[in-house]
Amino acid sequence: MLNLEDLESTIIKTFRNSGYRATPQRIAISKYILSNHEHPTAQEAYLEVKKTHQTVSLATIYNTIKILKETGLILELNLHQGETRFDPNTEPHAHLLCLRCGKISDWKDPIIPSLISKVSDEENFTIIGSCLNLSGICESCDRK
Repeated sequence: MLNLEDLESTIIKTFRNSGYRATPQRIAISKYILSNHEHPTAQEAYLEVKKTHQTVSLATIYNTIKILKETGLILELNLHQGETRFDPNTEPHAHLLCLRCGKISDWKDPIIPSLISKVSDEENFTIIGSCLNLSGICESCDRK
């Protein structure tokens, strides 16, 4: 994981190389989402960024998220009941979704990229994205 200074530099370069202005609000939104591994929602990003950038709008949040997705810096997670969250971890991994508390955990294992490669090879299919969500009960909730 990059430190915040390197993260900001990466954000600025990515925005500029993609033809977008790297405004202070966009940088703050991007830093929040890219440094947050709790899979934040747009509303959570809005509430957090509004603390330091009072004039930020929800439209700016959504527009910045769109840019982050377009440039490959984040993944969009479309979860049960229409909830959308965002993940800065763009490496192949699974999401463990607790149906009781709503916690989302990343699970990374070498089997996932191997499986993606196997499917691509066996089916002669060019895979451009994948999402594996496993729903269940987390350890904390299971003990209750």
